Amino acid sequence: MPSTTHHYSGVFLTPGSGSNRDHSTLCYLENLLHPLPVERFNFQYREDGKPFPPPVKRLVGEVNEAVVKMSNREGIDSKKLILGGRSLGGRVCSMAVAEGLPAAGLILICYPLHPVKKPEKLRVKHFPDIKVPCLFISGDKDEFGTPEEFSQHLPQISGPVTRVVLEGKRHDLRGADEDIGEAVSEWLNKI
Repeated sequence: MPSTTHHYSGVFLTPGSGSNRDHSTLCYLENLLHPLPVERFNFQYREDGKPFPPPVKRLVGEVNEAVVKMSNREGIDSKKLILGGRSLGGRVCSMAVAEGLPAAGLILICYPLHPVKKPEKLRVKHFPDIKVPCLFISGDKDEFGTPEEFSQHLPQISGPVTRVVLEGKRHDLRGADEDIGEAVSEWLNKI
C-alpha cells in the first residue's frame, strides 16, 4: 500500500479501446490501492455499446471532464491525481496532461506506441509536453511497441520516466495483474 505522505491523493484509471472499467487490471489496482480514492472510468462510446472509439480528441475531452468531476467529488485538486490506464486509455490521459490537464503523474500500461504493423504511425508527438513522472509498463512481445522502440522515443518526455518490461508478455498482458500491481506500488512509493 502506498504511503500517504506522497504528492498524490487519488488515481484515475481508463481502459483500453476494446475493454471497459471492469478490466481485471483496473479492478486489481483499485483493490491494491485501497483506501486511496480510485476511479475506474468508462468512455462514453463503451457506455453507448459502440465497439469502436470516436476520434481521440473527443476522448481527451471526456477525460478532462471526468477528472474535474472526480476532483470535485473527492475534494482532491487534480494536481494530486495520478492519471492513466491501459493502452488507448493511457494514451488519452497522456494527451490530456500534455495539453495542460494538471496531474501528479501518469501510469501507462501497454501504451500503444503505434498501430500493429505500422511502426511509422507513431503516437509520440505530445511526448515533449509531458512534464510529470511517468510509469510505462509493457510486455517485451507487445505488437504496439517493442522495447527498442520505447527506448528510442521515451527520452522525448520531459518528466522522469520509469519503465517496466514484462518478459514474454504481449499487448494484453494476460495474467500479469500482480506484476503490474507490484510495479505501480513501487513507483508510487518513489514519487
